[in-house]
Amino acid sequence: MTYKKTILITGSGSGIGKAVALELAQKGHTVLATTHHKVDADELNRLALENKISLQSFVLDVTKATDRVKILEYDIDVLINNAGIGETGSLAEIPFDKVRHTFEVNVFGSFELTQLTLKSMMKKDRGTILFVSSLLGRVTAPFFGPYSMSKFAVSSGAEMLRNELSQVTDTVHVSVIEPGAYHTGFNQKMINKKFEWMDEKSYFYKIINKIKDREEKQFRLSEANEITSIVAEVVKAAEADKPKLRYSAPWWQNWGVAVLRVFGK
Repeated sequence: MTYKKTILITGSGSGIGKAVALELAQKGHTVLATTHHKVDADELNRLALENKISLQSFVLDVTKATDRVKILEYDIDVLINNAGIGETGSLAEIPFDKVRHTFEVNVFGSFELTQLTLKSMMKKDRGTILFVSSLLGRVTAPFFGPYSMSKFAVSSGAEMLRNELSQVTDTVHVSVIEPGAYHTGFNQKMINKKFEWMDEKSYFYKIINKIKDREEKQFRLSEANEITSIVAEVVKAAEADKPKLRYSAPWWQNWGVAVLRVFGK
């Protein structure tokens, strides 16, 4: 039987992160469900009280050092680096402050939080770090450069960290979670961000409608309506004594990416 763990998850105000936080708490774990906005933390605390589950939510912006140190107050068994944002647009012209901010949230914030968490994990020689990447961290798609680049960095960094730690410990683990396309609203917000600044000066202005129609159609056809499959994978990784390197879902999207990689994509 899996022993009950203290699990901290970032970016749990909505979508997959919120569902994972509630599921882990329902299974008896003590969950620290951090959010970017106070209103989301208040809602999670209300749900915890209502459902009598061991969940505490508070605001933690992974890009702020003063917020990251909050985790030092807790003895964390599992850290789930789930906080993330998505910026889209051609790398030929996207304002680079948007790319930098994407990396600050998705990459640098997660790894800095991980370093803090490892201080206690390495001392007690036990723990699990999970990085929520994406299947777009293994294959690319036009106009998804900022997001995809950051997720490639998360996936490769997590694998390197796993290999490095394995040389000094058998009981501190690192794994990558790779969600495919799910209908949570995140993808729609992400694809629309570029159309806020791609005006008549854009190299792609003449085909903007074509790009938008293509992306909307792709997600309409590929998105899974239920997030239960990826939530189950995150829970499995968090509870595992020896988690494997990668956990991906939905299975058919993971299979499709694997096929593309075989053929040199």
